[in-house]
Amino acid sequence: MCCKGFLKIMMFLFNGGIFLAGAVILGVGIWVTVDSSSLLGILDSVKDAPSQLSHLASVGYLLIAVGAFLLLIGFLGCCGAVRESRCMLLTFFIIVLIIFLIEVAGAIVLFVFQNVADELLRGVTNSVKATIEKDYGNDHALTDIWNSTMTTLKCCGFTNYTDFTGSPFVQNNGQLYPHQCCNSTLSSCNQNQAIDSKINGCLDTIIQLIEDNAIIIAGVAIGIAVLEIAAMVVSMVLYKDIGSKA
Repeated sequence: MCCKGFLKIMMFLFNGGIFLAGAVILGVGIWVTVDSSSLLGILDSVKDAPSQLSHLASVGYLLIAVGAFLLLIGFLGCCGAVRESRCMLLTFFIIVLIIFLIEVAGAIVLFVFQNVADELLRGVTNSVKATIEKDYGNDHALTDIWNSTMTTLKCCGFTNYTDFTGSPFVQNNGQLYPHQCCNSTLSSCNQNQAIDSKINGCLDTIIQLIEDNAIIIAGVAIGIAVLEIAAMVVSMVLYKDIGSKA
């Protein structure tokens, strides 16, 4: 009885971890989907961007689906342990096993194609620069997206300040560049000041951000995998224990 109670507690802990992970992923997915100032909004404004970028727009929905699914199986595992339902425990085990196998396959794909995101982003450089030069300062939606992105990431343009040369904004503002392209201490931002400020482009900033957080992302993924394996083991032990007393 004591062992059985311990197993139930372990199920609550493991599934609580899965539930929380699902909640975090769901929240990130919702943020990516509704945030109009994200990189997806910028890329979506590039009419001749490569077709592969259309898949990036589905990232938010994928995260929402995964997060909701993790919430569901976390709830299912807890209910199966409390109600001592062999059916729910077996269903829980099968679902977690499938997810675990998918995650392993996904990790292998990411490892093999780890430079795909970098290549995709760099592949649209000319298209994004052309869009900025043509529409920044005229298209209010595009201008607001870029201003918000540059302010948030503390970057300038897609590659650097030269992306804005010849844009409607520079032409209509006495050859002044967006203030994000210069040091915050300056009251204005002309070409010479932008050169001296050496503000990084948003492309390099985003890639560096991804690289800096790669270890954290990998750690979270490994943590989730460990929780899933432990939950599968405990669910099968409970399943067998309940069956032996039936």
